[in-house]
Amino acid sequence: MRLYEERLAVPRTWFWLSALPGAMSAAVLLPFGPAAAAGGLAVTVLLTALGLYAYGSAGIVVTGGHLTAGPLRYPLTSLGMVEILDAEEAFLWRTRRADVSAAMVLRSYVPTAVRIELAGPDRPAPYLYLSTRSPATLLAVLSFARR
Repeated sequence: MRLYEERLAVPRTWFWLSALPGAMSAAVLLPFGPAAAAGGLAVTVLLTALGLYAYGSAGIVVTGGHLTAGPLRYPLTSLGMVEILDAEEAFLWRTRRADVSAAMVLRSYVPTAVRIELAGPDRPAPYLYLSTRSPATLLAVLSFARR
């Protein structure tokens, strides 16, 4: 049973950016004819949009026993204190205060985050940094799920 689910999708306006490499490939292929330029435009726009969609497919899922964030999966028993980070604190924790051995699922277009300390002697990282659009809800769900 999923208690919480969030997808860290890219903003919709970013998909307009796929037109830029499409236009560049069309310009490069124009000497080969208008059909080649149109094909290059279509293929490049499609591939760039698919790349943006794949980048934004990272998600956060809390179930009864695990927290899954992107490729990372931790049992709820290994999670320690959870700290909500506003936009300024989140920026500091992903730049100057960041630990190189920390586990991070960060998206720069999501301004808020949570920092979760990892407990246990065999912990793979000191803390887990998760970009999230609703940090208070994630904190509440994690508190509820760990009872």
